[in-house]
Amino acid sequence: MAIKLHRCGNIWVKMSGHPCWKVQSALDEQGIEYELVPMPSMRWNRQETVKATGQKRYPWIEFEDGSIYREESKEMAQRIRDGNLMDAPRISA
Repeated sequence: MAIKLHRCGNIWVKMSGHPCWKVQSALDEQGIEYELVPMPSMRWNRQETVKATGQKRYPWIEFEDGSIYREESKEMAQRIRDGNLMDAPRISA
């Protein structure tokens, strides 16, 4: 299944504490293929994220059916590492 990882545009940031990198590295570790979708870094310019998730925070995952998954990055990364990404709570498209 194809997924899209929506994350901040600072894709060069690869520190363990960075929320977007936590999730991206978990996907990489598990060998899950994804399309990287860099989004605006500035909070005032996150209208698409607010429309999709109801909040301004990154990262979030969009599934092939258009549904959205968003939790705190620590929980997202753990769910991915546990092999439970497909069971994640989703927001309907």
